[in-house]
Amino acid sequence: MARLHLLVLAVSLAALAWPASCKRVRSVLAPVTKDPATRLYTMPFHYGANLVVDIAGPLVWSTCAPDHLPAAFPCKSATCRLANKYHVPGCTESAADKLCDSSHKVCRAFPYNPVTGACAAGDLIHTRFVANTTDGKNPASQVNVRGDAACAPSKLLESLPQGASGVAGLAGSDLALPAQVASAQKVPNKFLLCLPRGLSSDPGVAVFGGGPLHFMAQPGRDYGKELAYTPLVAKKGNPAHFISIKSIAVDNARVPFPAGALTTGGAVLCTRVSFTMLRSDVFLPVLDAFTKALAKQGGPVAKAVKPYAPFQQCYDTRTLAITRNGYLVPDVTLTLGGGKKWTWDGLSSMVDMAPGTACLALVQMEGVKGGDNSAPAVLIGGFQMENTVVEFDMKKKRFGFARLPSFTQCSHFNFTRAG
Repeated sequence: MARLHLLVLAVSLAALAWPASCKRVRSVLAPVTKDPATRLYTMPFHYGANLVVDIAGPLVWSTCAPDHLPAAFPCKSATCRLANKYHVPGCTESAADKLCDSSHKVCRAFPYNPVTGACAAGDLIHTRFVANTTDGKNPASQVNVRGDAACAPSKLLESLPQGASGVAGLAGSDLALPAQVASAQKVPNKFLLCLPRGLSSDPGVAVFGGGPLHFMAQPGRDYGKELAYTPLVAKKGNPAHFISIKSIAVDNARVPFPAGALTTGGAVLCTRVSFTMLRSDVFLPVLDAFTKALAKQGGPVAKAVKPYAPFQQCYDTRTLAITRNGYLVPDVTLTLGGGKKWTWDGLSSMVDMAPGTACLALVQMEGVKGGDNSAPAVLIGGFQMENTVVEFDMKKKRFGFARLPSFTQCSHFNFTRAG
């Protein structure tokens, strides 16, 4: 009998099943590493493999052994419908007439590559995650958690980090990883994420089920209680995490935009892109406001240099002052739904691209016209979320964020099991 190929999560993804007499429930811990070649983030799995973190992905999927057995999900079952609830635009593989045919009676899903957009048909299988729970300070007990994942052909791994075997979808769908952990382990359907800055091997951290969350530099401080919240905005047919941006300010001066620019398409949080992308009707006014504000700023006169793709504005670092919050440049502040403000200082708005050159870490979307509501106005990329504790709370439909101080980093979580 062929063996079912099981995805096994090493040291990371599950929750502890407590006896009925114990009211305390611990959350699920996962280290998150940044790949230096692709700038994508991964979670480590057994056999040295990794799954790419995609906070907009609706499924968990991986390559499977050739002799794997599909799960016993009929193609018209409720679970199969959940696996095929969301479709990638242009993915002809997921046409309705391909879900069930005379040669395939069991459920197939249609995983896709978040970088290339390619998709493929694959069996929906049962899988098992082996993970540690956490008290928010250290790993705790190891447990096994059953879940469902889609198989995918190896060709779907193109452009993903070397060693990656698939994708961990963390969107607001029922078969995304957070919902599966919440359902199996009776923890809230939410997760904390702290993405690491830099290209070292020191990981950041994800906690499924919510906080607390402590770091070694400040062991008595719980960042799970310091979050500012804004509502998550539901988009029909799209499980990604959307928020609303009411205004953008540069150096405390509100940037003027064409009418409806920020409301058309909304804003989505996305780890599949490295740097925040703005539609042209948003990007160009922000770029203009930034360059003018920097020119008026006291201190050295910033010297613009030839830009590095994909950026449009770069500077000679010898002409930029440096502080503990990065380069001394104008802050970029997003005013979100509910009035909370998310400010990006030099650590989040500037990126070093070469020795002596730093660029404004914002990118203009290509192939999208200004005001096109088929594309979001803003894609908030991974770089702007690094060294920031963010929380996606699907139960309460809200997004939380708290910037870490300069002396604390996401890589400062203690992954050593407490004695």
